[in-house]
Amino acid sequence: MHTITTTRRGALLGGIGLLAAPAIGTAQQVRTLRLNHTDTDVGARNEAANLFARRVGELTEGRFRVQVFHSGQLANDARSLEQVAVGSIDLAISGVVTYATHTRPLNLIALPYLAETYEQGWRLYDNSRFIAEQKQALIGRGMRVIGDWEAGFRSFSTKFALPSPAAARGRKLRIAPVDMIRWIMESQGWNPVVMPVTEVYLAIQQGTVDGQENPVDTIFSQRFFEVARHITLSNHVYSPLWLCVSERTWGTLPENARAALTQAGRESGQSNRQQVASNDEALLTQMTARGATINRPDLAAWRAASQGAVARARQDYGADTVDRFIEEANTLRTRA
Repeated sequence: MHTITTTRRGALLGGIGLLAAPAIGTAQQVRTLRLNHTDTDVGARNEAANLFARRVGELTEGRFRVQVFHSGQLANDARSLEQVAVGSIDLAISGVVTYATHTRPLNLIALPYLAETYEQGWRLYDNSRFIAEQKQALIGRGMRVIGDWEAGFRSFSTKFALPSPAAARGRKLRIAPVDMIRWIMESQGWNPVVMPVTEVYLAIQQGTVDGQENPVDTIFSQRFFEVARHITLSNHVYSPLWLCVSERTWGTLPENARAALTQAGRESGQSNRQQVASNDEALLTQMTARGATINRPDLAAWRAASQGAVARARQDYGADTVDRFIEEANTLRTRA
């Protein structure tokens, strides 16, 4: 298990900037690609982004460099994907749920409790025909997925104790701009409020919202536990990340550079998956030591409280479409 510390990350990553690439001749032109994400400089996402950048430099023998911008310095998640779609940003890493604004059926990947373990989630994303179709559809929206990365299972961090869904009724909860997430929260009794993740800490601190929902790694890296100290591990949505490249940028790359980006995306994604999956308990321990309270509830009540979102999805997307995807997820989840 890898223990995450700010000191180690600072030493390894050096924060934002160009990663070292192999020496190149002075006459050889170097092209820089800009990569944006909203994780902080101590998050697992940023560490993997820097690994991706280093591998691109190595695989292209220094002809391409990736400049990593963390903490949403170029744009928040939603805006980042918009800029990738038009070619203003070359690369972005964002939660898969965020991509649903560009291909609406992708909302279904946020159906509650599709996976119970990381291994089940990986099987789903690596083998689902439905998810592969949505990746293909994104190409027509101006972005191409080149890496399956990890964020984890979405849970709550709130300013108040959350022993059951009944305690959520009428409370204001920050959510991402995703229909399925909103339907789940409404089904559980929350009053959902949409805002960029980069604004959430202050919103909780000022009382604009009573809490938020995100994976453990995000709760830690964004320091939400400092202002919303009650962490409830509801695990209501498996919520990984995708690394995408602008289709406009992709169209200008030579074949060997495309191969390098694809290989680097795969390698950094595999590393990121393993790190996040192995780090949850270590991060929860660190947050507990800094004043957080961890609640590990019986998930039966949360499953039951989320079923209204499934009914709403059947109304909006058609029962056949929803049920086929749920059946596919169930089959992959139980595969040995």
